[in-house]
Amino acid sequence: MAKAELKTKENDASVDAFIAKQTEDVAADCRTIMKLMKKATGEDPKMWGPSIVGFGKYAYKYETGREGEWMLTGLSPRKANMTVYIFSGLDKAEAQLKKLGKCSTGKGCLYFKRLSDVDPKVLEDLIVKGVKGMEKMRVR
Repeated sequence: MAKAELKTKENDASVDAFIAKQTEDVAADCRTIMKLMKKATGEDPKMWGPSIVGFGKYAYKYETGREGEWMLTGLSPRKANMTVYIFSGLDKAEAQLKKLGKCSTGKGCLYFKRLSDVDPKVLEDLIVKGVKGMEKMRVR
């Protein structure tokens, strides 16, 4: 049986062109969040698939044998919400999430309508802690 290929991969598409396609407010929010992510990772943004801006990457390998690379952190301006990918520590950040503001969470994701709905300092702290939690798996 052929192994399923991961469709969302790092690619050479232009991050700037992708951000420019967003509404002015969403693009401004993206640029602010991207600054936080660049600061946390020390990496430049890359497109992952057609709609995710990712920073850095880490290697993973599941017990099933499936392995690959994925971004350390990233964002995607979706129609319903801004999605911020934080893969480590959200499950232990209950107190911070209460301080963050109007948002919801999924496994490894934060969702909010606009940046003004959340506290940017708390968001930055969550991103930094998430990236630090992934350091041991980081690909350089």
